[in-house]
Formats: sequence, structure tokens, C-alpha cells
Amino acid sequence: MKELDLQEIRGRIDALDARLVELLCERMQLSAEVAEYKRQKGMAVLDRAREEAILDARAAQAGEALGPYIRGVYERVFEMSRGYQTALLERAEK
Repeated sequence: MKELDLQEIRGRIDALDARLVELLCERMQLSAEVAEYKRQKGMAVLDRAREEAILDARAAQAGEALGPYIRGVYERVFEMSRGYQTALLERAEK
């Protein structure tokens, strides 16, 4: 069995984190598009039923051991996305 190398593992984490940032930025850009759609249609930022369905799906996708942690990550992502959408909508009202 290969001995674990902490620097190698951390390097792999750093590379993955860089990809995650790119994906999260892309997700926030799409959230901006959602905000504009909701603005035009007079819809609320929060869609609790959709969020709960996604939280359940992502937790199930991650499996029993990691599901609760992934759910927590997505709860925070949704919180940030709603905050961004709200800020964009407030700016559009001015």
C-alpha cells in the first residue's frame, strides 16, 4: 500500500478547490439570470419547495455518510445565491 503524502493530498484538494470556485462562479452567474427572470415575472426570490427538493436530492446523491454534509454545503450555497439575487433586484429597483 502506498504511503499517504500530505502535501500531495493537499495539492489535489487545492486543484479541486480551484475547479469548485469556477463552478460556483458559473452558478452565481446563472443565479443572476434567475433573478432577472423573477424580476420580470414578479416572482419572489425564495422558492422553498424547490430548495427542499434539491437539498433532498443532493443529500441522497452523496449517500448516507456524506449526505448531511452535502446538504449543509447546499444550504449555504442557496443562502448566498438568494443574497446575491436580492442584491441584484434591489439594485435594479434604483
